Amino acid sequence: MSTQTTKILVFSHRPEVRETIITAVGRRPAPDLSRVDYIEASAISDVLYEVDNGSVDLLILDGEAQPTGGMGLSRQLKNEITNCPPIVVAVRRKDDRWLATWSQADAVLVHPLDPLAAAETVAEVLRGSAVPVVKG
Repeated sequence: MSTQTTKILVFSHRPEVRETIITAVGRRPAPDLSRVDYIEASAISDVLYEVDNGSVDLLILDGEAQPTGGMGLSRQLKNEITNCPPIVVAVRRKDDRWLATWSQADAVLVHPLDPLAAAETVAEVLRGSAVPVVKG
């Protein structure tokens, strides 16, 4: 068994949203993947710092974050960062899935988060086999 871990950055201005996402995905989204270490970010500057340093393997962004939401941040990162890590956007309403597609996210989660669907979605993205997926 590998001791390597996967680094996932979870961005939201609300700590309870970050906690919900971390709890839903869990410390090991699938048996064939390594354990997950989370980096929590409440400000865009923190996200940009971590991405610029290449310290994260995947980002989960709150689409409802304030003052800038995860969808706009996802689009910015995908357009400005060479070899941008995969991004999952969490949205509040199923009707917002089209915005998550606009954001160029690799996958979408819909609140309330189902732990099985959240872990499966993150595992698919980490394996690199994800096409834009909507779980919820």
